[in-house]
Amino acid sequence: MSEELCFLSATTLRERIARRELSPVEVTRAVLERAERLQPVLNCFITLCGDEAMAQARSAEKAVMRGDALGLLHGVPFTCKDLVNTRGVRTTFGSLLFEHNVPTRDAEAIARLRRQGAILVGKTTTSEFGAKCLTDAPLFGRTRNAWSAAHTSGGSSGGAAVAVAAGIAPIGIATDGGGSTRIPASCNGVVGLKQSNGIVPHSQVEDVFGNLTYVTPMTRDVADTALMLEAMAGEDASDPWSIGVPVPDYRKAVKLDGDLRGKRVLFSAAPEGRIVSAEVGAAFEASLAHLRELGAELIEMPPTNFNIEPLWRTINHTVWRARFTEMAEACPERLSPSLLQQLALASAVSGADYQRAMFARTQLFRRVQALLRDNDFLAMPTLSRTALPIDQDLFGTIDIDGRIFPEVRANWFPWTMPFNLTGHPAISLPSGFGQGGLPIGIQLAGRFRREPELLRAASLLEAAQGLLSRRPDLG
Repeated sequence: MSEELCFLSATTLRERIARRELSPVEVTRAVLERAERLQPVLNCFITLCGDEAMAQARSAEKAVMRGDALGLLHGVPFTCKDLVNTRGVRTTFGSLLFEHNVPTRDAEAIARLRRQGAILVGKTTTSEFGAKCLTDAPLFGRTRNAWSAAHTSGGSSGGAAVAVAAGIAPIGIATDGGGSTRIPASCNGVVGLKQSNGIVPHSQVEDVFGNLTYVTPMTRDVADTALMLEAMAGEDASDPWSIGVPVPDYRKAVKLDGDLRGKRVLFSAAPEGRIVSAEVGAAFEASLAHLRELGAELIEMPPTNFNIEPLWRTINHTVWRARFTEMAEACPERLSPSLLQQLALASAVSGADYQRAMFARTQLFRRVQALLRDNDFLAMPTLSRTALPIDQDLFGTIDIDGRIFPEVRANWFPWTMPFNLTGHPAISLPSGFGQGGLPIGIQLAGRFRREPELLRAASLLEAAQGLLSRRPDLG
């Protein structure tokens, strides 16, 4: 009974709590017990907030019994990636240097979830400062995939994806700077959205004008993504891109009615010069068939000129160099070796190089805009293959069906980075399973700030594929 409770969606929980069929205390206790039982197996938390969560649950239950007006997420447990500030709860950024850091205020996205009644149960693991596509760091070790102890959870929001996939909480806050929500979502068989720039304000980012990182939802189904987005979205004075952006009815957008007739979908399995594994290719073809059955018109996209990783690296690593060089010089022995290596990659990048990369970013935005002028969505595999081995080195090689490639980023997730740079919304949802039961994901990207349309398409595809009943076997 406790496990079934833990696998209820946030949408179902909020409805049943409001009807007094479930108690926030009962739900939160079940989630915390599952978290404590699975933490030694999965290692997906840095901090659990048991006492605080139970106190919030008791307060939430009293509000229900009083007949108070309830928020969108009243009594629903959630987790938060440990890059995102939480008032009174330590936020380490996955780093030994911030092991005991306790913020005095919430990030705006967290404050909004709290105001809507959501209950924070723990801070999930992240690579140090979110700086790689795997979730491990000297502070906590490695986070395992929810479906296989031998495989990585992906990253950098690996802990958030694993907790959701494992039934520890129905929803989680993640972040995405190059695929950090969508990569682990694909690895763990859950839903990860990177919304358009400005939809959810980012109150922590240092360079808000040149920003390519996003505070994002991580969920088990598209309806819960819509619910989270509705709670998190809306303008805030801290983020100029959010000002004046309206909040549509995201939940209404995912009501399952109609089809995709009249919609055009451009698709590509891999950018020019890249490949996907046979099982990823087969799952992608199956998803495209479902889109056709839903009435969408499918057109193959010329996959040329999408070698985005060098552009992304120039911008992103230069930002990291500005943020972390002083720490690296003062305490190199306390930082992740992969972070130090990435800082070194940016050491020769000049100011002119960075500005030229920003020019190229603008050109990429306009190119994606042109693709979406006469087409509604883009479709591609989220990753070129299933989850990598748990001991994968960021600077090691990657094996795709026996072919060895020298770069993980450019060859594993070439399709996630473009939309961080352009700001267009992109969502990863399960599209099948490969060898050993490892999940495979499909990514849909949509028109700028047209999340309702993208969520509707994703919800229809999710229903057509019928994969929501699959769960990892964790005992």
